[in-house]
Amino acid sequence: MQGMMMNRPLKIADILSYAADVHPSGEIISVRTEGDLHRTTYGEISKRVAQLAHGLRDLGVEPGQRIATLAWNGYRHFELYYAISGIGGVCHTINPRLSAEQMIYIITHAEDRVLFLDVTFVPLIEALADKLPADLRFVLMTDRAHMPKSTLDLLCYEEILEGHPTSIEWPDFPEETAAGLCYTSGTTGNPKGVLYSHRSTVLHAMSAAIALPEGTASGRKILPVVPLFHVNAWGLPYITPMTGASLVFPGPALDGKSLFDLMDQEGVYSAWGVPTVWLGLLGQIKEEGRLPDGFKDVVIGGSAAPEAMIEAFETAGVNVCHAWGMTEMSPIGTQGNLPYPMRDLPLAERVAAKSSPGRRIFGVELKIVDEDGAPLPHDGKAAGELYVRGNTIASGYFNNPDASAAAVDKDGWFGTGDVAMIDPTGFLTITDRAKDLIKSGGEWISSLDLENIVMSHPRVASCAAIAVPHPKWDERPLLVVVPEGDQPPGQEELLDMLAEHFAKWQLPDDIVFADTLPLTATGKVSKLTLRKIYANHALPDAG
Repeated sequence: MQGMMMNRPLKIADILSYAADVHPSGEIISVRTEGDLHRTTYGEISKRVAQLAHGLRDLGVEPGQRIATLAWNGYRHFELYYAISGIGGVCHTINPRLSAEQMIYIITHAEDRVLFLDVTFVPLIEALADKLPADLRFVLMTDRAHMPKSTLDLLCYEEILEGHPTSIEWPDFPEETAAGLCYTSGTTGNPKGVLYSHRSTVLHAMSAAIALPEGTASGRKILPVVPLFHVNAWGLPYITPMTGASLVFPGPALDGKSLFDLMDQEGVYSAWGVPTVWLGLLGQIKEEGRLPDGFKDVVIGGSAAPEAMIEAFETAGVNVCHAWGMTEMSPIGTQGNLPYPMRDLPLAERVAAKSSPGRRIFGVELKIVDEDGAPLPHDGKAAGELYVRGNTIASGYFNNPDASAAAVDKDGWFGTGDVAMIDPTGFLTITDRAKDLIKSGGEWISSLDLENIVMSHPRVASCAAIAVPHPKWDERPLLVVVPEGDQPPGQEELLDMLAEHFAKWQLPDDIVFADTLPLTATGKVSKLTLRKIYANHALPDAG
């Protein structure tokens, strides 16, 4: 027997419509690339989103087409999130930190029709233009007065909005309709596209809002330092209009002083980002001798938060929530807010507990399995590969059937590539990585891709790239090379070779030469042994 309830599709546009009706005075404050501070509200921005949606249709954007963004955190980027998906298009956010090779690949693979970009990125796209699809159109996210001279044929963002109605009747379509596309670099080979639906996006926002109520409550201000091009800023553009919290977008300036001054000026309650940005903020807090006015909550994700960082915030009176997830998980999978009985623990015990990524959010299931795929107990002792399942988890990759087939097991669980333990109270601990990936400042680097390039050198017999600890970036790549013959290649020679295929930040921080590489019982290079051998290796710039 079925229930007798209405069945309305979950749609992203309904989040903004709700905010305009219920939280019309909720603010969106943005540091603009033009150099000033822009202020608007959910009530006002909903009108501009309607104008943009009409403008996109005038550009010929049709349902299902991918529309790309290359932009910082700001109100125009926020508008694109809603206008593109609202008319049935797919908002494809691009990470500007990717190498030129990777950026060309994902724009071509996604078959983007229009690219919206901030002024900052005009030189970057000018340099790539001859390798991008010939029919790709470019829109500069500024007004006519700030349009620069360019070799690109640029449309003006504000002119696309001009003359259009400030209201729109959003079309109905199935809630499974694609809404967002994000390519993960947490993989080997070419980046893989994760295609979010309206349903998954709305459900993720609901679950995250429930799991992270500390800073997302109505009337509070949240600073997303995590970029909008990083898995939709962890869902914040959807969570905050739903709860009524205000957004403070920092634009391109993410240094400690810029963040401190903006937070202090605007009374930011909660800030979200990766550990590297909080190092700069903590340094500025120490220099100022105080917290930014109103700052009480920080969400740390993207990579493991050092206990010293957690302790520094907690000692200063800032609640730390450690979170974990993946691009394929929309992305939040766990959150580390402590249950009330644990919140009065002594500082050392509280910090130790908060170093865990926490417990799963509603809608996400976790399991750990042994090498044969058999489930392991959640006893805090057994460690196995971590698998996830839920309504906000990817079931495959966009236009990539081979990777899609390998992404999930026979029971429909997605393999994360992490090795983990789960204790009887549900707390997750990541112990190692099954995939050969390096996470530097919240960005992924494929060790296999580095190795494949180096192995093509005629004077390299074998090599392995591993993650070694770094005080600022959490992990950085170290390349261990076994040379072929009596004349090993020079470090600079190998780095120059890699630089043709990788962005500068993806290159190894150091290269060491060895006689042999340790092997497993099956004859594979033992990355685990190498990480132990070089655990205390001093990288040149690690301080």
